[in-house]
Amino acid sequence: QVQLVESGGGLVQAGGSLRLSCAASGSIFSINAMGWYRQAPGKQRELVARITSGGNTNYADSVKGRFTISRDNAKNTVYLQMNSLKPEDTGVYYCSAVSGIRAAITWGQGTQVTVSS
Repeated sequence: QVQLVESGGGLVQAGGSLRLSCAASGSIFSINAMGWYRQAPGKQRELVARITSGGNTNYADSVKGRFTISRDNAKNTVYLQMNSLKPEDTGVYYCSAVSGIRAAITWGQGTQVTVSS
Protein backbone atom coordinates (compact mmCIF):
# COMPACT_ATOMS: atom_id res chain seq x y z
CA GLN A 1 0.00 0.00 0.00
CA VAL A 2 0.94 3.61 -0.57
CA GLN A 3 0.33 6.44 1.88
CA LEU A 4 0.35 10.11 0.92
CA VAL A 5 0.70 13.18 3.12
CA GLU A 6 0.18 16.64 1.67
CA SER A 7 1.30 19.99 2.98
CA GLY A 8 1.71 23.56 1.84
CA GLY A 9 -1.78 24.90 1.32
CA GLY A 10 -2.94 28.22 2.65
CA LEU A 11 -4.34 31.64 1.89
CA VAL A 12 -2.66 33.83 -0.71
CA GLN A 13 -3.56 36.92 -2.67
CA ALA A 14 -4.14 36.78 -6.39
CA GLY A 15 -0.84 36.85 -8.23
CA GLY A 16 0.96 35.11 -5.39
CA SER A 17 2.61 31.73 -5.19
CA LEU A 18 2.36 28.56 -3.14
CA ARG A 19 4.17 25.25 -3.22
CA LEU A 20 2.39 22.05 -2.30
CA SER A 21 4.26 18.94 -1.21
CA CYS A 22 3.16 15.32 -1.23
CA ALA A 23 5.29 12.79 0.61
CA ALA A 24 4.77 9.15 -0.31
CA SER A 25 5.53 6.16 1.87
CA GLY A 26 4.86 2.45 1.87
CA SER A 27 5.09 0.58 -1.44
CA ILE A 28 6.60 3.48 -3.32
CA PHE A 29 8.40 1.17 -5.74
CA SER A 30 5.00 0.30 -7.23
CA ILE A 31 4.02 3.89 -8.06
CA ASN A 32 3.52 4.48 -11.78
CA ALA A 33 2.40 8.08 -11.65
CA MET A 34 1.52 10.81 -9.19
CA GLY A 35 -0.67 13.79 -9.65
CA TRP A 36 -2.48 16.71 -8.15
CA TYR A 37 -6.21 17.17 -8.39
CA ARG A 38 -8.39 19.93 -7.04
CA GLN A 39 -12.01 20.30 -6.10
CA ALA A 40 -13.77 23.63 -5.82
CA PRO A 41 -17.03 23.97 -3.88
CA GLY A 42 -19.89 22.54 -5.88
CA LYS A 43 -17.63 21.24 -8.62
CA GLN A 44 -16.17 17.90 -9.57
CA ARG A 45 -12.62 16.97 -8.76
CA GLU A 46 -10.35 17.75 -11.71
CA LEU A 47 -6.82 16.90 -12.72
CA VAL A 48 -4.35 19.75 -12.28
CA ALA A 49 -1.02 18.11 -13.10
CA ARG A 50 0.47 14.67 -13.37
CA ILE A 51 3.96 13.19 -13.52
CA THR A 52 4.82 9.62 -14.47
CA SER A 53 7.60 7.44 -13.13
CA GLY A 54 9.43 8.21 -16.38
CA GLY A 55 9.21 11.93 -15.73
CA ASN A 56 6.56 12.79 -18.30
CA THR A 57 4.22 15.56 -17.24
CA ASN A 58 0.87 16.89 -18.29
CA TYR A 59 -1.22 19.80 -17.09
CA ALA A 60 -4.74 21.10 -17.22
CA ASP A 61 -5.02 23.86 -19.80
CA SER A 62 -6.08 26.30 -17.09
CA VAL A 63 -2.75 26.00 -15.25
CA LYS A 64 -0.26 25.62 -18.10
CA GLY A 65 2.52 28.14 -17.82
CA ARG A 66 1.67 28.90 -14.18
CA PHE A 67 2.00 25.57 -12.34
CA THR A 68 4.91 23.14 -12.36
CA ILE A 69 4.88 19.58 -11.07
CA SER A 70 8.18 18.03 -10.05
CA ARG A 71 9.52 15.23 -7.91
CA ASP A 72 12.42 14.49 -5.61
CA ASN A 73 13.02 10.75 -5.76
CA ALA A 74 15.42 10.84 -2.83
CA LYS A 75 12.67 12.27 -0.62
CA ASN A 76 9.80 10.33 -2.25
CA THR A 77 8.06 13.66 -2.62
CA VAL A 78 6.16 15.35 -5.42
CA TYR A 79 5.74 19.11 -5.53
CA LEU A 80 3.32 21.47 -7.19
CA GLN A 81 4.72 24.96 -7.61
CA MET A 82 1.84 27.34 -8.22
CA ASN A 83 2.60 30.83 -9.51
CA SER A 84 0.39 33.69 -10.65
CA LEU A 85 -2.47 32.27 -8.63
CA LYS A 86 -6.01 33.29 -9.49
CA PRO A 87 -9.19 33.21 -7.36
CA GLU A 88 -10.45 30.39 -9.59
CA ASP A 89 -7.55 28.25 -8.38
CA THR A 90 -9.24 28.08 -4.99
CA GLY A 91 -10.15 24.60 -3.80
CA VAL A 92 -9.02 21.55 -1.95
CA TYR A 93 -5.96 20.07 -3.59
CA TYR A 94 -5.47 16.33 -3.42
CA CYS A 95 -2.36 14.35 -4.14
CA SER A 96 -2.85 11.02 -5.87
CA ALA A 97 -0.74 8.01 -6.73
CA VAL A 98 -1.42 5.26 -9.25
CA SER A 99 0.38 2.06 -8.39
CA GLY A 100 0.69 -1.59 -9.24
CA ILE A 101 -0.43 -3.57 -12.25
CA ARG A 102 -4.05 -2.92 -11.32
CA ALA A 103 -3.50 0.84 -11.30
CA ALA A 104 -4.77 1.25 -7.77
CA ILE A 105 -5.40 4.87 -6.86
CA THR A 106 -4.43 6.32 -3.50
CA TRP A 107 -5.52 9.77 -2.34
CA GLY A 108 -4.04 12.11 0.19
CA GLN A 109 -6.16 13.88 2.78
CA GLY A 110 -6.30 17.12 0.82
CA THR A 111 -5.00 20.60 1.53
CA GLN A 112 -6.96 23.83 1.18
CA VAL A 113 -5.77 26.54 -1.19
CA THR A 114 -7.59 29.86 -1.07
CA VAL A 115 -6.75 32.70 -3.43
CA SER A 116 -8.25 36.05 -2.54
CA SER A 117 -8.94 38.73 -5.13
